[in-house]
Amino acid sequence: MIKERYQRWCERATGDEDLIRELKEMEGNEEAISEAFYQDLEFGTGGLRGVIGAGTNRLNIYTVGKATQGLAAYVNSVTDKGSVAIAYDSRIKSDVFARHSAAILAANGIKVYIYPELMPTPMLSFAVRYYKCDAGIVLTASHNPAKYNGYKAYGPDGCQLCLEAAEYVLSIMNKVDEFDGVKTCDFDTALAEGKIEYITEDVINAYLCEVAKQRVSEEVDMSGLKVIYTPLHGSGNKPVRAILDRIGISGVTVVPEQEKPDGNFPTASYPNPEIRQAFECALKLADEVKPDILLATDPDCDRVGIAVNLDGEFRLFTGNEVGTLLLDYILKRRTEKGTLPEAPVAVKTIVTSDLTKKIADEYGVQLIDVLTGFKFIGEQIGLLEEKGEEDRYIFGFEESYGYLAGSYVRDKDAVVASMLICEMTAYYKTLGLTLMDVLLELYKKHGCYVCSQKSFTCEGQSGMQHIKDIMTRLRTGGYTEIDGMKIACMKDYGESVSTDIESGVKTVIELPSSNVIGFHLSDGSSVIVRPSGTEPKIKMYLSAVGVDKESAEKLLCRLENAGTELLGF
Repeated sequence: MIKERYQRWCERATGDEDLIRELKEMEGNEEAISEAFYQDLEFGTGGLRGVIGAGTNRLNIYTVGKATQGLAAYVNSVTDKGSVAIAYDSRIKSDVFARHSAAILAANGIKVYIYPELMPTPMLSFAVRYYKCDAGIVLTASHNPAKYNGYKAYGPDGCQLCLEAAEYVLSIMNKVDEFDGVKTCDFDTALAEGKIEYITEDVINAYLCEVAKQRVSEEVDMSGLKVIYTPLHGSGNKPVRAILDRIGISGVTVVPEQEKPDGNFPTASYPNPEIRQAFECALKLADEVKPDILLATDPDCDRVGIAVNLDGEFRLFTGNEVGTLLLDYILKRRTEKGTLPEAPVAVKTIVTSDLTKKIADEYGVQLIDVLTGFKFIGEQIGLLEEKGEEDRYIFGFEESYGYLAGSYVRDKDAVVASMLICEMTAYYKTLGLTLMDVLLELYKKHGCYVCSQKSFTCEGQSGMQHIKDIMTRLRTGGYTEIDGMKIACMKDYGESVSTDIESGVKTVIELPSSNVIGFHLSDGSSVIVRPSGTEPKIKMYLSAVGVDKESAEKLLCRLENAGTELLGF
């Protein structure tokens, strides 16, 4: 089966010179052929993500073509006058895949709105809602290394495609022949005929206006704030600089080595704002500029990381820390200004710090827990919108550096987060406080919550099986303690059951089924494990609670070692 697939591709995959060359190089290499052809790249609610290259298990014009033909069938099943918006980032072949997808949609009778240059993922969500499209596509692999790319599909609400729609797309993909079953046309001809239309500056300006509306301290003078910003060779360069300029920050220095789009990411092999390596160029520049804060957005500009100047040394803040600070800042300032709505709502994911619960309680805010993935936060905004109550939504975030204030998009947005982080920094600066000062005050008030994440890479066929085996063992192992610390309850989100370990009493978890296991200790600490939905990894989320930072960090280290042993690494 694998060899037959490979031979067929050698004969038929002639639409991309890079694929022709790669297929020739594979000849005689059974391992390489097996990895490229042993399965079809799976389409789920996150779309497609994989290594760029030749094969059914790789991202290329043929696997993208099958997905787009499936999406076209879905759109045509719900309307006879469908439309789809498309965006792409700086990754290798993102522009090629975007144009290819547009041509397929146009050939299927669907109107296409496509950005003429790379744009952030949240701006795709905005375009879907602006044009009232039936679906959207963004070509990106977020923060993954350069060898990856991805295809994320969106629904008419601007959220990532729902499970039912994703299953429909997959059902069509499974029937479509990648060489003979995909309709297509010439992109330029379709553009000239009006079947494809470039998204205009008016839409971009409308988006930036909505972002600017999310400010909570417009009166704060931003002109004295000094910022170093890096788009990490990605799509954030223009919109982030535009919004910072719009709110009056004149002191923005862009890291020159990382300003221009480059899908090879020559200065950041892992373009992830969660890690210090992504800040290395910015940190060197900081010696000269002496900024208040460093900002780094990932290639598709839906996540932002920061480093803060503390007496000349720059400390990276985690996603939990930044999200907690933003939630507290927004609630504090809106309460002071009387702009907090009645019955306000904030949303976080189940792997995000529980310190947010203490803050939400302080301000009388309903905090909703959702599964991992920002689409679940977007869904909560949609539920409020259905009742005409979207203004109740205040803020949502996930620990992986994704934040959103406002309901104008339904995905995490590093443009609005960058703006609010800078505003928050400037506001506290006028009070003589750093973000660390504020964070320590929150710990003093509510308890010290320290969180971390650890990932274990398990690539290929054997890696996928290994991850499945780990999750089965955790689910059925009957664990009662972690390194001598008693487990109070185990939450199996796959079975939607929470089990009290001491009594054995089971309660239903009112969330959709998801392959996640959580071990929760009596002091509020936790170890939560889930396979990544976009990378060949299994992830462990750790949270430790202490009376002070020292005790919490000591417990976190203990949990990390015990959790690693629990997973078998």
